Amino acid sequence: MSPSITALPKARQSESVPNAEAGRTHQHRFLQACKCQPVDRTPVWFMRQAGRALPEYRALKEKHSFLELIHTPELAAEVTLQPVRRFHFDAAILFSDILVVPEALGEKFEFPETGGVRMTPFSATSREIASLAPGKIEEQLGYVRKSIPLIKQSLGGEHALIGFAGSPWTLANFMLEGGSAKEYTRAKRLFFENRQAFDQLMEKLSQAVLRSLLLQIEAGVDAVQIFDSLGGVSAGNLFHETSCRWMKRIIDELPKGTPVIVFARGTNANWKDLAETGAHVLSVDWTVPLGQIRQEVPATIGLQGNLDPFLLQTTPELVAEETRRILEEMRGRPGHIFNLGHGVPATAKLETIAAVVQTIQSFR
Repeated sequence: MSPSITALPKARQSESVPNAEAGRTHQHRFLQACKCQPVDRTPVWFMRQAGRALPEYRALKEKHSFLELIHTPELAAEVTLQPVRRFHFDAAILFSDILVVPEALGEKFEFPETGGVRMTPFSATSREIASLAPGKIEEQLGYVRKSIPLIKQSLGGEHALIGFAGSPWTLANFMLEGGSAKEYTRAKRLFFENRQAFDQLMEKLSQAVLRSLLLQIEAGVDAVQIFDSLGGVSAGNLFHETSCRWMKRIIDELPKGTPVIVFARGTNANWKDLAETGAHVLSVDWTVPLGQIRQEVPATIGLQGNLDPFLLQTTPELVAEETRRILEEMRGRPGHIFNLGHGVPATAKLETIAAVVQTIQSFR
């Protein structure tokens, strides 16, 4: 029997938008901000908002493995909806993982009980690179295609749905290292020592990421985010060649009407490169003031962020104060989407997450 999906309560949806204009929805607010157009208040969602911090997620995790959750459309839909039900975020983000793209290419991954991601290291020989088949992505990610309509039906047009994928650079780092690593060096080594193989690998990964994002858009997501979570590994003069140029190639091929967000962690010296990718919104990590970045990024590009995720482990009073500080810092700047500077930590407190959302909803 397939797991059931609990629909979002309609009464709560309307109650969570006080004094909204007729017809104004969370979805509308988020999409307007992506276009740097006026909104009634700053929209909010969190990276990694669906998952370990929620007791309802932990209850599911007692019955199902992480891979079962992402591979089963009904379960993935249920986990996607959980934080929106509880906190009334303006957007949901598809519950999945950036490593489903390498997995669809034949590079399996797992999450042991302790210690990050584990994969079989990819050696990037000519034969291995040639064996990667981006043309099979749609078939291999069929479960993603099935989960999106389930989520959209439950969201009922009230909340936006964000799809996502990892950047080619970030995926290459995980593949070459064989999962999580204390230091990511093998992708850089390949770049310097065998540029031809590096470019061939990145071409294959770019095709796979593009096809994954197109699949999600065709299935109904409202926006997509590219996670360049390891962008900082090559930040500086290498960043354009190792990462940005490949993200730009992907974004150039996406439908122009679909907002694209790029989150490149640790790349605060590369805002010009990031702005030139064609992204509609740039997501900022917590290590730099948003007030500084708003001076460096054109006002036609939205900015997302950037509360320090650590603060979700403190108190509602402190996190509300920091939320107001960021909102004041961005006052009058079109296209601000409130988010964290990285993902929700597993030890985040429910009351601090609620305090952020409530502070944003009441801020004037």
